[in-house]
Amino acid sequence: MAIRVMVVDDQSLIRSGLVTLLGSAPGIEVVAEAADGAEAVPLARTHRPDVVLMDLVMPRVDGLEATLRLLRLPDPPRVLVLTGYTADDLVLDALRAGAAGFLLKDLRPEELFAGIRTVAAGGSALAPGVMRALLERADTRTGTPDHTEQLSTLSPGERDVLALVGEGRTNQQIAQALHLSPASVKTYVSRILTQLDLSNRTQAAILAHEAGLVRAA
Repeated sequence: MAIRVMVVDDQSLIRSGLVTLLGSAPGIEVVAEAADGAEAVPLARTHRPDVVLMDLVMPRVDGLEATLRLLRLPDPPRVLVLTGYTADDLVLDALRAGAAGFLLKDLRPEELFAGIRTVAAGGSALAPGVMRALLERADTRTGTPDHTEQLSTLSPGERDVLALVGEGRTNQQIAQALHLSPASVKTYVSRILTQLDLSNRTQAAILAHEAGLVRAA
């Protein structure tokens, strides 16, 4: 079954180009397109996309607010931010809000297709080399949430795993560092996401940085 995609971008040339490009990808079907977040939410209710490709800077309702509204829908789509910005506050806020990942607009078509497939399968798609810049921004931002109460629900072992997720380590790398099996790490990560009410690993990494769990390099 094809992955159902909605494209949200206020620039008609970019939007139509993405629609045409995605139309050439095996297993991907564009079911709707929107010029801003105000259009995106009702279209998502009607067409029920699996993945929404979301621009961030748009008139009326921007991509961040649209992401929040989409993720409140019953059986919400996965949101994949497609942006020309890197360490932008809007990108960080969108990931914190639950977007499944972000990619830069200068990527190759195959990378976009792979990102959509990864997100549709429940994974996170992140632009190479940019995640570290975003996490460093999370370290330096003022007014970040106080996660003390949330973290109090975690065991010492879960906090150790969360700190390593914040460093960007894979389950295999965490298993080696903590002398655990990869299956045990997977269970830890799943439990952490549930206890902290997080949607994905990217949110967990951002929270770990904001909470000061990640040691400076």
